[in-house]
Amino acid sequence: MQNDPIPLIRARALWMRRTAFTMVHRAQLGHPGGDFSATDILATLYFGVMRHDPARPAWEDRDRFIMSKGHATGAIYTALCAAGYFPEDWLPSYMQNGSPLNGHPNRNYVPGVETNTGPLGHGFPVALGIAIAGQITGRDYRTYVLTGDGEQQEGSNWEAAMVAGHRRLANLTLIIDRNRLQQGAGTEETSGLDPLDKKYEAFGFEVQMVDGHDVSALLGALTAKGDRPRCIIANTVKGKGVSFMENVAKWHHGVPNDAEFAQAMAELV
Repeated sequence: MQNDPIPLIRARALWMRRTAFTMVHRAQLGHPGGDFSATDILATLYFGVMRHDPARPAWEDRDRFIMSKGHATGAIYTALCAAGYFPEDWLPSYMQNGSPLNGHPNRNYVPGVETNTGPLGHGFPVALGIAIAGQITGRDYRTYVLTGDGEQQEGSNWEAAMVAGHRRLANLTLIIDRNRLQQGAGTEETSGLDPLDKKYEAFGFEVQMVDGHDVSALLGALTAKGDRPRCIIANTVKGKGVSFMENVAKWHHGVPNDAEFAQAMAELV
């Protein structure tokens, strides 16, 4: 890895946003708001934090990443493509019949996808199991899982948190994309989550709150280690980078018309 990964991470994040929005515009399907809130997190993980090898997706000592908010496929597919897991010429097939790049990531079709996700609340329990396996076998890989904040309303997350804290899984990092919007409304209006940090602390996690678009802050938080599981609450902006999308709930699954696409691409520079 180069001495200063920040310029590369920022460049990859910009490419990911532009490419994901192009995919959504072409398909007229997708979840661009959540893609854009998660992009900087994924770029930081794949290009500054995780130990992984796209030539060996099943390498036993790789770090594992679980995209629990599986609907944000524009973000995860562009991250995997930029990292070299599959060729760029797959991207125009996004959401088309027969494409490996369907509406939720499928490990049977897409190299680098650790587990199928989509039903919210499932990714964190899977990551828990992977981390427990590493603890039992003594392997030094780390497991990272990204959830949405609305997804925290699923009870399976809290069952996983209880076990992770009990087992002191220092090899597990939970990242929460805290953009405060879910489908149709704000998280606090729908089913309040705050104080989210205190809740995870009560389960035995080391908790850190960061700006989810500050690459330097993300690097520091995601590379820190301790003797307990970590929870990174990444404060983000839904639709980050495009003025008419930022903090607007409809862009959870909105798709752009031609004029909106042109404006967004002009802003994403």
